[in-house]
Amino acid sequence: MIDRLSERLDGLANRHEELTERMGDPEIAVDYEKVQELAKERASLDRVVHLYRDYRRVSQELSDAKSIADGETDEELTALARDEQVTLEDELHTLTKEIQIALLPKDPNDEKSVIVEIRAGAGGDEAGLFAADLFRMYSRFADHHNWRVEVVDKSESGIGSLKEITFEVHGLGAYSRLKHESGVHRVQRVPSTESSGRIHTSTSTVAVLPEVDEVEVDINPDELRIDIFHSGGHGGQNVQKVATAVRVVHLPTGIMAVCQDERSQLKNKTKAMAVLRARLYDMERRRQEAEITEARRSQVGTADRSEKIRTYNFPQNRITDHRLELSMHNLPQFMEGAIDELLDALVAYDQARQLEAAIV
Repeated sequence: MIDRLSERLDGLANRHEELTERMGDPEIAVDYEKVQELAKERASLDRVVHLYRDYRRVSQELSDAKSIADGETDEELTALARDEQVTLEDELHTLTKEIQIALLPKDPNDEKSVIVEIRAGAGGDEAGLFAADLFRMYSRFADHHNWRVEVVDKSESGIGSLKEITFEVHGLGAYSRLKHESGVHRVQRVPSTESSGRIHTSTSTVAVLPEVDEVEVDINPDELRIDIFHSGGHGGQNVQKVATAVRVVHLPTGIMAVCQDERSQLKNKTKAMAVLRARLYDMERRRQEAEITEARRSQVGTADRSEKIRTYNFPQNRITDHRLELSMHNLPQFMEGAIDELLDALVAYDQARQLEAAIV
């Protein structure tokens, strides 16, 4: 595989050296913006170039070990060479996989913060309680990574129950970790109100959108309707007397965003616009993906909200991810935000799918 990619890898290694030399040029060194541009490009090549250099080094060492094993008459040296050969072949196999993954196209949104939307689905009050559980799970997960969570809008349906909630997770790489969470999450458990002990099945939907800069989405102000109203949430007398909640409607698409969690009308409008941009960007991204073809998608699954991606079975202490056909039995810890192990498996699954598509 690497032999077929050697021309491309050599080109990347040469470009990496060229960028290093240019950054050391005194005439370029005084141009801060140019240096930053070159540094960013070089950083994007660092991993694959270093892996390729390791691959060439190990390949040479393997060749030397084979020569000794085939040509040496001393039995002890021959045995050592053959042991070394096995070790180096394993190392080369690992490097090959890592290089293939490093060459996969990067998702331009991976480093971004995210906007997450959770909505109670089928199951009545139990679905609302599960939606609240999911929000708590993602909040705890964000805490583990020292990321900041800010609620944009929420609609409560009772004590501890949510009809829906929209919140931001601010942290470098948040989208790369959470993007595979979009879809239908199903819970199976005995509700606290169920006297007979019967297990109920309920669902909530999760959508994960990358935060988008203003320059990435062109919104015509004339195509917006902005409504100001009194917040229905907590906030004391100020919220009751002053209309601070903001609803922004994109008239051509009908897409709407609401924020009423801040005490300032300006802050609410800013957050609502951020959600609107993310939703419009996501709509356009999905349209483009659909045009490319279903079979060649780079996402895990289709991220369609009608697609059941995971089941949380409380009586059996089991989480099952249906895309991976993988079950884990650590539900209490999982609901406390310890979801990295499953997210790692989803990333590996996504990479394997992309590699398979690239080879075909």
